[in-house]
Amino acid sequence: MKLETIPGEFSVCQVADYSRVDISAPFVFTGATDEEKSLVCPTARVPPNTTARDDGWRAFRVKGSLDFSLIGILARLSAVLAEAEIGIFAVSTFNTDYILTKSVHFDRALAALRAAGHMIDAAS
Repeated sequence: MKLETIPGEFSVCQVADYSRVDISAPFVFTGATDEEKSLVCPTARVPPNTTARDDGWRAFRVKGSLDFSLIGILARLSAVLAEAEIGIFAVSTFNTDYILTKSVHFDRALAALRAAGHMIDAAS
């Protein structure tokens, strides 16, 4: 599988609301439930109405668009990282999957994925 690293550091946050979030910016992911409003974004874009945050994440994505009939993409990637004892935070969009790991584990995560046969490119 082809993967692509995303430059920069990310934060995983809870926000009071999305009024201060620029959802048109690249790499901004939101999720709302009956219990919370979550946000994943570049650390430099964390809004002032954040109520909790966890900084220090790096990201990569599955390159290309994934057909909904494909099964087990995240399972395969997360299994490799679980075997290497690396925790993940996964986000999916209509087209593809994104996996974040803590920055301190990012290089080790990429090495484990390469060893498992995955090709990794830097974002252009």
